[in-house]
Amino acid sequence: MSDIAEVNVIGAGLAGCEAANLLASFGIRVKLYEMKPEMKSPAHHSDGFAELVCSNSLRAANIENAVGLLKEELRRLGSLIMESADKAQVPAGGALAVDRDEFSGYITERIRSNTLITVISGEVKQVPRDGITVVATGPLTAGDLYEDIVRLTGGDDLHFFDAAAPIVKAESIDMSKAFRASRYGKGGDDYINCPMNREEYIAFRNELVTAKRADVANFDKEIVFEGCMPIETMATRGEDTMRFGPLKPVGLVDPNTGEEPYACLQLRQDDRAKTMYNLVGFQTRLKWPEQKRVFGMIPGLENAEYYRMGVMHRNTYLNSPDNLTPHYSLRRMPGIFFAGQITGVEGYIESTASGLLAGYYAGLEALGKECEFEPDAQTVIGSMALYVSDPNVKRFVPMNANFGIVAPIAGKFRGKTSKKDKNYAIATRSLEQIDRFADTISKIRNQEQKS
Repeated sequence: MSDIAEVNVIGAGLAGCEAANLLASFGIRVKLYEMKPEMKSPAHHSDGFAELVCSNSLRAANIENAVGLLKEELRRLGSLIMESADKAQVPAGGALAVDRDEFSGYITERIRSNTLITVISGEVKQVPRDGITVVATGPLTAGDLYEDIVRLTGGDDLHFFDAAAPIVKAESIDMSKAFRASRYGKGGDDYINCPMNREEYIAFRNELVTAKRADVANFDKEIVFEGCMPIETMATRGEDTMRFGPLKPVGLVDPNTGEEPYACLQLRQDDRAKTMYNLVGFQTRLKWPEQKRVFGMIPGLENAEYYRMGVMHRNTYLNSPDNLTPHYSLRRMPGIFFAGQITGVEGYIESTASGLLAGYYAGLEALGKECEFEPDAQTVIGSMALYVSDPNVKRFVPMNANFGIVAPIAGKFRGKTSKKDKNYAIATRSLEQIDRFADTISKIRNQEQKS
């Protein structure tokens, strides 16, 4: 094991923990800097690492979906985050959702018990210029550190606004009006559903679009990430917009009427004990009394009690195509790497994947090793790294994992299952390459254990 290789990791979120864990597996000493518990951002509540500040869903589970394939790529690469997610899984139909406390607790224990990782609590105000550093401070990076990153990158002030949905007590939901089911019967009764008829929906929308919003600093115009759009913003885009989004009734039958509702809110289990449920797709910046009032118009939530109200916060990200290489390192300073949502990858699993890759390349740099293998655009993890570092991208915006950025696959796919068949072929091709990448990572681990 090397006595000299050392890497700094700033931030113990999903990306930072993934990077730190991979680096330690290479026999590299890691200094992991985390501002909690001394300081917390407005979106953070717990002292644990890898806290899920928004939804507890990691989204689709099957490999015919890009984020589902990315999960499988990470599993095969030995991801700590995916190991924890699989252990902390709670029912969510065709998605992977977790008990957020159990998920964070497992990762925190694994990181703190690793003898090669030293956790240093407190605020970091400047990125070290000497040595090798992975910056994984997340989209809520602020203060002196934010200003220092602006200096490092030449600093376009890129940001968007993100929001989190409320969480309610299960026992406060009126189950005489709500019902348990998953869409199209997939996954049994994993969701609680609150059905609305047309009159109830119209009345709800009318109140929603005029409800009082909370003041958010610098919210001079609604720059919102489409995947986490506040429900009130969505409501202003048209009478039926919500009915084609989070209030979509398709695939659900209200047992009280025997018919499909006009609109339907789904609530997803948030903890293993089934005591907490979050309002799916109901990210919001309404003032808290307004959330209780307006959301209380939804059948079943009239007397709902809230564990957490919805909140909105500003997310910052780099102009990565101008600043980063496909290894997530700064073009101007190759010893400094970035990972997580600050790079412009959007989503829990996408952040995790960038952390794993940044940790891998930072580890090679620290060990003085040549890069023998790197995933390319035939994989989701590789295609995301290439997208955020592509200088041809002129209008850079945060990006979820999707097959649109993965290299096309040859062959003709016809019939009703053509899309699924094509995506499965892409997944099969990807996982063949990922298995070779996993072998490369194992080879490095074995070499360092022997040295």
